Amino acid sequence: MIILLTILSAVLLILNGIQYYSRRNLHRNLHEISEVISTIITQESAEKVLFRTDQHAIQNLLIQINRLLDYNQKTFADYAKTKNSLQKLISNMSHDLKTPLTVILGYVEKLKLDEKLTAKEKEMVTLRLHEKVMSLIALLNQFFDLVKIESEDYHIPLSKLSLNEICRKTVLDFYDLLQSKGLQVEIDIPEQDSYIFGNEQALNRVLSNLISNAIRYGSDGGVFGLKLQENIGTVSVEIWDKGKGIAEIHQDRVFERLFTLDDARNPMFQGSGLGLSISKRLIEQMKGSIHLSSEPFERTSFICRFKQITY
Repeated sequence: MIILLTILSAVLLILNGIQYYSRRNLHRNLHEISEVISTIITQESAEKVLFRTDQHAIQNLLIQINRLLDYNQKTFADYAKTKNSLQKLISNMSHDLKTPLTVILGYVEKLKLDEKLTAKEKEMVTLRLHEKVMSLIALLNQFFDLVKIESEDYHIPLSKLSLNEICRKTVLDFYDLLQSKGLQVEIDIPEQDSYIFGNEQALNRVLSNLISNAIRYGSDGGVFGLKLQENIGTVSVEIWDKGKGIAEIHQDRVFERLFTLDDARNPMFQGSGLGLSISKRLIEQMKGSIHLSSEPFERTSFICRFKQITY
């Protein structure tokens, strides 16, 4: 009996020792992990918690901690990107508002202070003032349209439409402007209708914006083109020109809000930087996509693709 009690006491002492060592080891491991996490957070680094352990529970904990760190780093990166984008948006918007407002103020002061203006001169200044005010209103409307389109609850009604017919009507609206610019016009729209689920008003806005851009920025190439083509299960509309194009470093940014090329901010190439962003979001609302390819003075193309319906 004494021997049995001695053995049991020894076993209990061993078990207590093992538990004490295990708790001490666990406490040390958790403390080291805590220190590593604290360093990562303080230094805002992209490191992970790398810790060698045989304890399955701690291994699972480390996996979840590293997943949480990944999510935190992505959230931080998204926040930084959004903040930078917002700062640029405010800066560009301020610029685009300041310029016409300065011109408007100049016209108002001229009408108010220059007593030598003839009736005809006053009429001309008033006309220019009206044009500037209308362009400013159009810019503000575009900005509010973009905000509305980007809201989560914004949806446009879709119905079966002939893309051929909409392309023909839109090009016809620009016929006089294309002729006045002396551009060679190359239109390739098949007679057989290609149908998609879309919104006529949204499509008119997208195509009008792309055609306007091709005329504004690509007319130095002397050619304007529009091509409608059926592919396997899709229909694409390509609007192209042979102008100076868009540098490769800018091609990924042209659909950003208020992004404009440097020369788009001089009087000859005045643009708000909202048109392409609005167009992209309208196309996405119609379950389509838009892509840009550009080789200066060879071919700059905006290609809109939509799912084709055959019934």
